[in-house]
Amino acid sequence: MYSKPEWSESHLPTLHAFIRSHPLGILTTAIPSPSYPLIQSTHLPWLLDTNQPNLDNQEKGKLRGHIARQNPQAKAIIDSLPADSSSTLPTEIMILFTSPVQHYVTPKFYTATKPATGKVAPTWNYAAVQVYGRVKVFHDSSDPETEAFLSTQLQDLAAFTEREMMGYTGEDGKEEAWRVDEAPEGYLRILKKNIVGLEVEIDRIEGKFKMSQERAIKDREGVIKGFEQMGTETATQMADMVKSRGELNDQKKSTR
Repeated sequence: MYSKPEWSESHLPTLHAFIRSHPLGILTTAIPSPSYPLIQSTHLPWLLDTNQPNLDNQEKGKLRGHIARQNPQAKAIIDSLPADSSSTLPTEIMILFTSPVQHYVTPKFYTATKPATGKVAPTWNYAAVQVYGRVKVFHDSSDPETEAFLSTQLQDLAAFTEREMMGYTGEDGKEEAWRVDEAPEGYLRILKKNIVGLEVEIDRIEGKFKMSQERAIKDREGVIKGFEQMGTETATQMADMVKSRGELNDQKKSTR
């Protein structure tokens, strides 16, 4: 991922928190095949697993997900698995996670540089995390390992999304979370036969928070004020992110 030093984020707990807050990632593969496109992408919800959930943890972790068996990308993945019965895709995959808070930045916001020199240009602020690794594929519906993986995956994903995304905690008067075992067993068997499990061992993880932090303080203040004056929810959130990432960048500079 291209990134200026000011935009780069390598702090693993921050990157892990970003993924958990924005779990819908785009799986991209580049698999040579006579039957399917070379490059394919699919939006999929992911679960991040780390063994040591503490602030100093340096473990990159694993991502778990599943994809529809009828998806051409899933078919290309299965077709490209080695003939030696290995279930790991030989080529690297990439998963892109993005923040829904992103916005165009007008040069008018640069209240110091624009009137002084006019040397300003439009840009776009956004935040993203890219994950690279190897994917283990659970595609044999008759294999007990596949059955175990998919059962756990569906249960864990439902528990995470119902509680963290929907707020169904069963506490303080809130509704109880929906559970997978509420669905008929026969329906679940059919469902699991029509999906393929994916487990990604993360080899590297890169973050980019492009939030005007490379600008001079006066220009940055203009960006914050400009977004605040727009009054929309997204603009207000962007103003907060520009402020927080700018302060963090200033702190890093002061400790060098």
